[in-house]
This record gives sequence, structure tokens and C-alpha cells, in this order.
Amino acid sequence: MVIKRDRYLNKLILRKHNGLIKVVTGVRRCGKSYLLFNLFKQYLMDNGVDQDHIIEIAFDSFKNVTYRNPSILYPFIEGKIQDDSIHSFG
Repeated sequence: MVIKRDRYLNKLILRKHNGLIKVVTGVRRCGKSYLLFNLFKQYLMDNGVDQDHIIEIAFDSFKNVTYRNPSILYPFIEGKIQDDSIHSFG
């Protein structure tokens, strides 16, 4: 069974281009990762964003623990940026 979470998805969509960082919070196992990694990602792809322009990092995964350090995360993300159609931060 899929729970659509339209309310939260629409909040992300409406604020997508406001220049601010979005922080999605909630209790454990409430669907935050599903909202971002599935629903919002699918929305982006359905609206013309190439999959290679979407960077996903699950910070709770042990294999990504080093990316919790901003000095490691920043160069990693910059290395993923492939062209000028993605706005660099900095």
C-alpha cells in the first residue's frame, strides 16, 4: 500500500525555488525518506529533471557516515554537478 503524502509533497513543491534549504523532520519511521527518495524524486523526474541531476545521500546509512562531515560532503557534491543547469552552492 502506498501512502501518497500529498500535503507534504505539495509543501515541498510550492517552496522548491525559494532559495532556502528544506528540512524535513518527524518521528522515526513516519515516511520522511519515502517522501524525499520516492515521491519528490518522482515528481522532479516527471517534470523534466534528469535523474543524473538528482543527488541522493542517506545520512543514516553507515556507508555514508563520512558525508556527515561538511568538509567531505561539499567536494563530493561539487564532483556530482555535471553542468551549468544545476546551481552550485558557494
